[in-house]
Amino acid sequence: MTKLICQRILLKLSGEALMSDAGGSIDADIVKRLATEIKELCDHGVQIGLVIGGGNILRGAQKASEGLDRVTGDQMGMLATVINALAMQDAIEHLGQPVRVMSALKINQVCEDYIRRRAVRHLEKGRVVIFAAGTGNPFFTTDSAASLRAIEINAELMIKATKVKGVYSADPEKVKDARFYSRLTYDEALDQRLNVMDTTALVLCKENDMPMRVMNIFEQGAIMRLMMGEDIGSLIQ
Repeated sequence: MTKLICQRILLKLSGEALMSDAGGSIDADIVKRLATEIKELCDHGVQIGLVIGGGNILRGAQKASEGLDRVTGDQMGMLATVINALAMQDAIEHLGQPVRVMSALKINQVCEDYIRRRAVRHLEKGRVVIFAAGTGNPFFTTDSAASLRAIEINAELMIKATKVKGVYSADPEKVKDARFYSRLTYDEALDQRLNVMDTTALVLCKENDMPMRVMNIFEQGAIMRLMMGEDIGSLIQ
């Protein structure tokens, strides 16, 4: 068997990745495909932490711009991530893969509280751990939560899943000659204000030497090929 490039990863999915083309907030077929890829990674010995955004259901910052209190809006957004986490948990468990959802907010009847040592223990036992409710605090995005959790669980790599090949100088769907970056540093991403993650998330990764791979989640099998050593997407370190 080909040796894996790393054993423990943190996968960050946007909530929009779960949406159907028809506009439904959670597409069962997409969730099942993602679950299948996660199960394949687990079967090869990869330990997986997963953070899913809630933008397919609700964005707290957007609601705040519409007049809702920002703290309330962000709390609603955190609950949206719990909904997505439960949907993904169900799909992965249907494939026979043990999963735990750990929430930064106390919702004991539907998921566990987030405790770092317990999360690491779950990973060591081969369970997928889905981190829900962001950091549990308003004003922090799920990008920041993903960076924080990746550092806390000692992940060897954080993967930011997007709908494009990787990091570009501009939106490649709008700018035809946008430059693609196969390699760049966190300083470059920050200085050039590339739309990778929010500033807090990038700084967290930079200060804690957490490498990040940005890649297209809709390219089937891409994550497994990456784990097998193929150069996919953009590497930031």
